[in-house]
Amino acid sequence: MAVLKNLSNISNWAFLKRRMNLRFKLLQAIFIGFVATTLTVSSPNVWAQSTTSTKKTSTAKKSQNTKSKKVRATTTRAKAEAAEEKRPSFAAAMGLRGNHDDLNLKSSVALIVDRQTHEVLFEKNSHAALPIASITKLMTSLVVLDAQLPFDEPIVIHQDDVNAYPGRTRSRVTEGARMTREQALILALMSSENRAAHALGRNYPGGIPAFVDAMNAKARLLGMTQSKFADPTGLSSDNVSSPEDLTKLVEAAYQHKSLREFSTKPDYNIMIGKREQKFINTNRLVRASDMDIGLQKTGYISAAGRCLVMQAKVVGRDVVMVFLDSVGKQSRFADAVRVRQWLEANPTPQPLRRL
Repeated sequence: MAVLKNLSNISNWAFLKRRMNLRFKLLQAIFIGFVATTLTVSSPNVWAQSTTSTKKTSTAKKSQNTKSKKVRATTTRAKAEAAEEKRPSFAAAMGLRGNHDDLNLKSSVALIVDRQTHEVLFEKNSHAALPIASITKLMTSLVVLDAQLPFDEPIVIHQDDVNAYPGRTRSRVTEGARMTREQALILALMSSENRAAHALGRNYPGGIPAFVDAMNAKARLLGMTQSKFADPTGLSSDNVSSPEDLTKLVEAAYQHKSLREFSTKPDYNIMIGKREQKFINTNRLVRASDMDIGLQKTGYISAAGRCLVMQAKVVGRDVVMVFLDSVGKQSRFADAVRVRQWLEANPTPQPLRRL
């Protein structure tokens, strides 16, 4: 009996244990389901709140960045403008800039000469030999004419012409552009096209080295004792001359009708590739017909400043004007107008000396 009783107790305990396990598993399943349901329902709200918060934070950061960018842009621009100031010209470095003169010219160097009598009517720092920038192209044109190369011979703009001074100039005369020698000369003189000028030198017998030698030989022949030439374009600061030498260069160029006509064209149309391009004269006095100009050439690089040489007639007097290192884009032209007005008011100035 005792044995049976023990077996009955064991059986009841096993039953109770299984029942407790079932209840535990049921409660566990209910709890897991409840937690899963809660997370599923609440997650979109949490995500939405998180996204909204992120957007707000991002918007706030963008707003802060926008504000800070505005502040930085102003500050940076001011610093950039100061940092981008061009290096001083040779004339400025020599202390020639800002010197006062009776005509209040903005050019550091000036020389006004009567072309017929060779009398100096006005001068300012005329002893200085300085870089002359694209005035060099007058010598380029003389060498081209002296070589008697055919004007109608085709010239193709080569990569060497484009890359002669990379990053220094912009041009619509693209690599592969075709033109005649005459057209290249016109663009070089009236619009100061550097690639056209370089192509003229490259197509000279012996190439650029021989062309530069011919430029310096021509300078010696003209008695330009303070002049030196380094390339056909004038982009090199090694192209140097003095005001007196430049009057000789202007006089030599003036002897050629073609150079007078080419340099004083107000504008010129030419096909570049498949498009017709219009080039304008770099001298606004020519474009405006403000003066009776027979020959002219402008120039600019930072080492030379703004330059201008020209022959003009003022109240019947044939004069050559030279302006070097003029401050401001339009100042050299304004200086020419000042000289014209001075001669109009004073037709017979006392000559200072004779060249």
